[in-house]
Amino acid sequence: MRQPKSFYIRTYGCQMNELDTEVMVGQLESRGMHRTENELDADLLIFNTCSIRDLAERKVMGKLGKLGCSPTRSQAVIGVTGCMANAKKDAIFQKLPHVDFVLGTNNIHELNQVLDDVLSTGKQTIRTDDTFEHELDYLSAKRDDTVKAYVSIIRGCDKFCTYCVVPYTRGPEVSRPPESIIEECRHLADKGYKEITLLGQNVNSYGKDKPEWNCLFHDLLYQIDKIPGIERVRFMTSHPVDITRSLMEAIRDLKSACEFVHFPLQAGSNRILKKMHRIYTVEEYLEKVQMLREIVPNVSLGTDIIVGFPTETEEEFLETYRMLKEIEYTVAFIFSYSPRKGTPAMRWSDDIPEKVKQDRLQRLLALQEEFYAKHRQEMLGQTVEVLVESLNFKDDTLIKGRTRCWKNVLFPGTPDLVGSLQQVKVHGYSHQTLLGNKI
Repeated sequence: MRQPKSFYIRTYGCQMNELDTEVMVGQLESRGMHRTENELDADLLIFNTCSIRDLAERKVMGKLGKLGCSPTRSQAVIGVTGCMANAKKDAIFQKLPHVDFVLGTNNIHELNQVLDDVLSTGKQTIRTDDTFEHELDYLSAKRDDTVKAYVSIIRGCDKFCTYCVVPYTRGPEVSRPPESIIEECRHLADKGYKEITLLGQNVNSYGKDKPEWNCLFHDLLYQIDKIPGIERVRFMTSHPVDITRSLMEAIRDLKSACEFVHFPLQAGSNRILKKMHRIYTVEEYLEKVQMLREIVPNVSLGTDIIVGFPTETEEEFLETYRMLKEIEYTVAFIFSYSPRKGTPAMRWSDDIPEKVKQDRLQRLLALQEEFYAKHRQEMLGQTVEVLVESLNFKDDTLIKGRTRCWKNVLFPGTPDLVGSLQQVKVHGYSHQTLLGNKI
């Protein structure tokens, strides 16, 4: 095979995948290749995939299948990375014989080596380790953004929720050394980044696998807060069991820590939570929500909810409905259950009819929309701090950014304000976006 000069990467799924793509771009550019946004111009095609939902997998498989039928793509090197690489492994080669390499989530550091193997031998190559053991070169990652950046602090998950493929596609939890994280954050600050989002399948577990470090998640936040130039720190995703009082106090006390916590509920029924292996009860969850709101009165909460989990009754769904109504989340990601091969939940029949799932989904979405409307009304006349992220792509006389509590804001401004913190008075809204004027 000839040495590819250009590459195209398509990213599916979560923020962790987006960061892995940035790392891979840095690796490929280090060997003299250039990135193209047009797959028809690329000598190397990489699909960084997601396995969380069946639809995401089907989209990738459909796209890859079409490439196998395209004579114009026959000379391109094709690779599959991300969660599907770990979930499907050899099956990808069996179904898609034109794919040249499969690279798992724990093998990103081997991209150039794998590419060299494929080019020199012409044979299909697969690397899918179960555990993340090698530090990635995050400092060389090619960032798509100039204002905010993702920083990985822990990979994998040990919780084994029965509906989730993540423990099987990303392996057990492995924390990243705090010194490496601080070095990267300083590097980003020196390059002008104002906001970082700490990433992990469960960021709250950070450091528990390495007790000799004596550095848990809240300790890490205190260290990052001392870095000059970092104005804001966010984090995702959280597991309620590992959200501690110490973390809540850090959010309250640290200037950089944003007052937004993703606090996934998943279900409002104790029986369903147990069946999901969420390892907390509704009562324990509410206790932590109350504690957080007492310690950080202006906190905003986000959540994930699944409706139609196997055997969920109408009354159990209504328990979830009542929980949503009681807590009034600022952000809610609500889905109907879809079975995932390889998860423990597959042993149960997917016995909730699709029509019932969709009815329950729409009822929760309608309730959440009421809260969105209420929150938008409450924001009118308020002055909020906005980190300006970019120009508005539809009208370059407007700039856009987010509040500390994750609300989108659009207001008149000039390109030189990108990357700055501005005080904006809200006078209106359009859908989920607040409208205002700089003061």
